[in-house]
Amino acid sequence: MEDYEDLTDCGLSEELEAELLAAQRECVFQWTNRDGEPFGVIMSFLYTGGKFWLTAAERRARIRAVRRDPRVAITVTSTGSGMRSGLTASYKGIATVHDDASVKDWFYPAFCTKLRPDDESARAAFQNHLDSPDRVVIEVDPTYKLTFDSRLLWQRSPDALPEHRRRELGL
Repeated sequence: MEDYEDLTDCGLSEELEAELLAAQRECVFQWTNRDGEPFGVIMSFLYTGGKFWLTAAERRARIRAVRRDPRVAITVTSTGSGMRSGLTASYKGIATVHDDASVKDWFYPAFCTKLRPDDESARAAFQNHLDSPDRVVIEVDPTYKLTFDSRLLWQRSPDALPEHRRRELGL
């Protein structure tokens, strides 16, 4: 391998992508503000049924922005997930803001179970905290994805890595 220009063979397998989305709890949620400038924040998410689901208070600027322009992006990395480092999945999608009870009624229990899987009391308290009148649920339907597995890149040129990174990646 002479360079790192062509990374088309460095994407996540479908299995690894599914594992990442199940293991990770946070993503970077990105939108554009009224001036057309990109902006993003870290948010907890639930991935189910091929869609991302998030929640925020109605008064947050991101909710106004998404209502104005529903084109958004989400980036999920393996950092902090317990999986090895160097895994990334980025998605473009169309967001829908829900404020109806029918969505909240299934979303809050599922979301809280993902974020508080081992503590029923904390899960119930978290759900009670979230279930407020001015909270909305954001549904993101992905329309495009780009994934990356750094191990596949570094397999091409392990000599370019420090020894501790080669060990970490199993190279």
